[in-house]
Amino acid sequence: MSARAEEVAARLEDVRRRIRDACAEAGRPDDDVSLVVVTKFFPASDVRLLADLGVTDVGENRHQEAEAKERECADLGLRWHFIGGLQSNKAAAVASYADVVESLDRRKLVTPLSRGAGARGQQVDVLLQVSLDPPGAGHRAGVDPDDLAALADAVGESTDLRLRGLMAVAPLGEDPAEAFARLARIRATFLEAHPDATVLSAGMSGDLEQAIRHGATHVRVGSAVLGERPAVK
Repeated sequence: MSARAEEVAARLEDVRRRIRDACAEAGRPDDDVSLVVVTKFFPASDVRLLADLGVTDVGENRHQEAEAKERECADLGLRWHFIGGLQSNKAAAVASYADVVESLDRRKLVTPLSRGAGARGQQVDVLLQVSLDPPGAGHRAGVDPDDLAALADAVGESTDLRLRGLMAVAPLGEDPAEAFARLARIRATFLEAHPDATVLSAGMSGDLEQAIRHGATHVRVGSAVLGERPAVK
């Protein structure tokens, strides 16, 4: 095993241990939380290492990089999550390769995503990215919780998209536990209207334990598995 493979394997096992421990603390089964490894700026060779180590889900933030990497790693049978900000003029292209789009946050993206999924001939799973920022704060991204219902209805009108749940990022400068507690309340209300949309993607390298405590079913981890992110290309 190469030095890089050994490094990634050790880091991956540590993250998996953290997930197991957080699940145990929350009284949840070990397999209740799925890991999405974020490979932004890391080479396709690292994606292959991850696949060899049993990773099945990878996440990407940027369309051009994601598209190229998915094509290069198509033989691995991975599940690709698009987690970055979506542009309406790129949404159809993203739906042509992403199995899950986690960052749907406005209605005008629904039509191009549907078009891309339809052309592909495969239903694409979507998560609605909900903003946890307080009113008036600079939004990292996400739909206002009050607008979730209308966005969910728009997704429901498409036969090419499948609403799976919610995604969120803890606001900068706020205790993640408080932010994820707020998210849990938003989710509880959302599930009353959409009981099948059970996915909750929340938590990253620094706050996955708090997210799991508050119901996350998926955590998105990059640096804790792959190390310091390479310089922007």
